[in-house]
Amino acid sequence: MTMTKRKTWEEIKAARKESPEERAGYEAARRAVELGEMVRARREALGLTQSDLAARVGTRQPAIARLEAGGSVPSIDLLDRVAAALDSALTVRFDNRKRRSA
Repeated sequence: MTMTKRKTWEEIKAARKESPEERAGYEAARRAVELGEMVRARREALGLTQSDLAARVGTRQPAIARLEAGGSVPSIDLLDRVAAALDSALTVRFDNRKRRSA
């Protein structure tokens, strides 16, 4: 089975224009992509397929595919179930934002 190379967040970001309108959903999209990358890496490290993970989470394979692709912003409940299914702990934290110069 051949895996296609997925674009990294940096590649996606570079392809986007930098207008204020196009940056409106930037942070949410970035988090969704990064969460998806973390889920996929952990799933693959455990040798699980998307279908295996879906069965453990109590959902269907397309939902896992969307999550891994960053196509949806998951709820804390879903992330908690995914973490348990991946024998991992879910950690949520608040970090100070870095101030950007204008």
